[in-house]
Amino acid sequence: MFNELTGLHQKVGNFPGVTVDKKIGTCILSHTTTANFIDLPGTYSLYPKRADEWVAYKVLLQQDLEISPDMIVLVADASNLRRNLLFCSQIVDLKIPVVMALTMTDIAQKNGINIDINQLEIELGIPIVPINPRKHKGISQLKKTIEQIAVNKNSTPTRDFIYTSMLAPKAIIEVQEQYSSISDYKALHYLINHEAFSFSNTETEQIKSIISKNKFNATKTQAEEIIQRYARIKHIMNSAVVEADPLKKSLLSEKLDNVFLSKKLGYPILLIVLFFLFQGVFWISKYPMNFIEWGFGMVSQELTTLLPNMWISDLFINGVLAGLSGIMVFVPQIMILFGLITLLEDSGYMARISFLTDRLMRKVGLNGKSVMPMISGYACAVPAIMSARSIENRKERLLTIMITPLMSCSARLPVYTILISLVIPSKLLFGFISLQGLVMMMLYLFGTIMALAVASIMKWFIRSTEKSYFILELPVYRSPRWKNVFYTMYEKARVFALDAGKIILLISVVLWALSNYGPPQKMQEIKTSFTNRLQNNPNDSIVKLQQSALLEQSFAGILGKKIEPIIKPLGYDWKIGIALITSFAAREVFVGTMATLYSVGDDSKQNNKTLQDKMKEAKRSDGTSVYTLATGVSLLIFYVLAMQCMSTLAIVKRETKSWKWPVIQLVYMTALAYVFSLLAYLLLK
Repeated sequence: MFNELTGLHQKVGNFPGVTVDKKIGTCILSHTTTANFIDLPGTYSLYPKRADEWVAYKVLLQQDLEISPDMIVLVADASNLRRNLLFCSQIVDLKIPVVMALTMTDIAQKNGINIDINQLEIELGIPIVPINPRKHKGISQLKKTIEQIAVNKNSTPTRDFIYTSMLAPKAIIEVQEQYSSISDYKALHYLINHEAFSFSNTETEQIKSIISKNKFNATKTQAEEIIQRYARIKHIMNSAVVEADPLKKSLLSEKLDNVFLSKKLGYPILLIVLFFLFQGVFWISKYPMNFIEWGFGMVSQELTTLLPNMWISDLFINGVLAGLSGIMVFVPQIMILFGLITLLEDSGYMARISFLTDRLMRKVGLNGKSVMPMISGYACAVPAIMSARSIENRKERLLTIMITPLMSCSARLPVYTILISLVIPSKLLFGFISLQGLVMMMLYLFGTIMALAVASIMKWFIRSTEKSYFILELPVYRSPRWKNVFYTMYEKARVFALDAGKIILLISVVLWALSNYGPPQKMQEIKTSFTNRLQNNPNDSIVKLQQSALLEQSFAGILGKKIEPIIKPLGYDWKIGIALITSFAAREVFVGTMATLYSVGDDSKQNNKTLQDKMKEAKRSDGTSVYTLATGVSLLIFYVLAMQCMSTLAIVKRETKSWKWPVIQLVYMTALAYVFSLLAYLLLK
């Protein structure tokens, strides 16, 4: 609905952690009126527990220093109206102008629920507009209603939903004497949550004095309030809603859940879904990837022929173009992966994954709310870590933040793809299972298993006495919105290409310079030595030896040689060492770095070769291949487990408000990566 009103494309989803902060957009209500809409995180009541619920609570109680709402548009689910009316009733008693946007009316009708909208409006004292944003229905009527209320500034709900003043009469009256313009119900919240509000020390002490004087019991008062509200909600449901026979035959969603969420079939089905997800990434993306690779090769070859033999031509072809080709070729895989994930989200299955894995999560110190940040980590760890705000338990939230970077993000996908293509044969098992796709799935599962293992260990070191619970509203199964799927694919490709492209372009240019220049005296000695050799015996092998010697003595080569002793036990050479350093800015830079390093010094014959061809031909000083199975698997495991992302460390610092946790994260992930990569190399060597 927010996207329909504002024309924006914010991510939506019916599971915890999707909206964890305010989203703002502008809507044109009519030719004379515009409105700023603020989408708040979802909540079921005005008693917040999680960090994201506090965001919504402070705005509604007008305690947010940036936003003070003139009106509330409350989105309520017609198929779960009884539950949604609790929050609605609390909003009504805040005495802020409110409109109810009633969604899921089609689902309610299928469930045999008939709602008398007029009677419901009379009972609640607020306007109600049925809408279906998926089919663009009711949006224009909602805009008209909002505009009508905006014109009439005093159109607050006409009566109290419950008589709040009766819950703690003396205390509420004394707070209202201090703040004359607030409602009874708002005064009650001042008594309950004053310490979290932006009050001065004097105001806080005054409220504490009122609480002490009147022996105000927040827990008891809250319980009495909820009992009264549900008594009134029961009356409203009886007068305005005709519900289906509870013995009615179960709906399709319930029948599907009996299969997808069953103890025996739930987990095997989840593994099958993941299997086809990663098989699809390889099956479908193979053809566009080959086309892009061929296109870049042809362009590079043509430019080598057309452009003059100058340093700037070399910079453009072997620096900029080589770096970009190394990343653009993986855009199809990014699009396909996120297209398939969006299908799972839109269909309603993604929420089932949270529910299904809650039992497993609890065994390692987490709960089902940790699943969505972890799954979001498959896209990018930065927003995934932010989405952990939906976890109210501090220990579980911290554990989730600490392990989420172990989930294989989209930046790792190009690294996985190039290395799997190099060392894993492209063959089918049983005639239809791609071995490369199977290895890709195993890497994602390995990262997930390691995340759970780390959480099970860390839970003993992070102390907390808080108890947690997991309540999840399972959406009905629906056909995917194809427009949303294709837009997500386009947006992910755009963000990946532009954001990664900027970093890669910069690093490729810097790396080209470091690879072409070195200590002047050393570089001149090599050129002089090989000039004499070429005069005596001109051939391609000596030219290649010269290019290799110049690259080794360049600034990039010197840097790589410095760290080579540390990474040599893992099977890596100095070129891989350079890529490990540059990819700390962003993991996908690994491929761009390889493309630049293996392009520097290439002649026109080499420019039509793909990066994969050049890496296959790479040799060590003893003539053996650089990228053997042992080295390839070791490098794959390193990138599964290593941090290799400055942005993630920065966001962990911001979310935990301390450098302690990002430092611990960097150390333990680097140690894990080194140890497991070493073991893999030694076993396969």
